[in-house]
Amino acid sequence: MSVSLYYNAHRATPLTEAESASVERVVAARTASFPYDDEEGLYLYEESASEPREIVAGSTKMPFDPGHLMPVIAHVLDSVTELRRAVPDAEWRVHMDDLDVPWEEAEGYALPGMRDADLIAELSAVHGDDGVAG
Repeated sequence: MSVSLYYNAHRATPLTEAESASVERVVAARTASFPYDDEEGLYLYEESASEPREIVAGSTKMPFDPGHLMPVIAHVLDSVTELRRAVPDAEWRVHMDDLDVPWEEAEGYALPGMRDADLIAELSAVHGDDGVAG
């Protein structure tokens, strides 16, 4: 059974050219800095005619490797945080299947423990991974 992180933004007006360029810059930078070649990172869908108010939408399948899970969650949520800050006047929803991910202005999107070094090391040990991205 796979778990995915979903993210989308809605508003009445489409992205402006400047906003589209900002979104593209965030996606390019975050894709380039993604820590794993063998995992899924930030992924935005093509624009949908059936959802005209949906201006940004995407999803990321969570890794099966427990040692990669928390770094992937942190990276993708940081990416979505940057997207939200690039398009702040939209209605955003971020969730992992049925669990909504809370927004806090100072930190952005985060889940408890996603930056906990001890937890990351413990999850890496379960899989026999050294916890180092590469």
